[in-house]
Amino acid sequence: MLFELIKDHLFLSTYILINLIVFFLYGIDKWKAIHHKWRIPEAHLILAGVFGIFGAILGMLLFRHKIRKPKFYIGLPAIFILELMCVILYMKYL
Repeated sequence: MLFELIKDHLFLSTYILINLIVFFLYGIDKWKAIHHKWRIPEAHLILAGVFGIFGAILGMLLFRHKIRKPKFYIGLPAIFILELMCVILYMKYL
């Protein structure tokens, strides 16, 4: 049943999976920051946010991670707006 649902909604399932991975990346980086471990580079977190914007924003807010950095509190919402505009244009001219 679950596999049939995933197969029928492959795009949505993939998008949800990517966002979950990005969310956990932000959580892992926060954990590493607390424990003074090797960190995930900011450029990688931002790039991950391009592909999983909802996971990135949710990870930022729930883990309270990177919330003081303009690259993140301005950049990620800007990426969200750009992605939303692309989806709207795609749907309009499809």
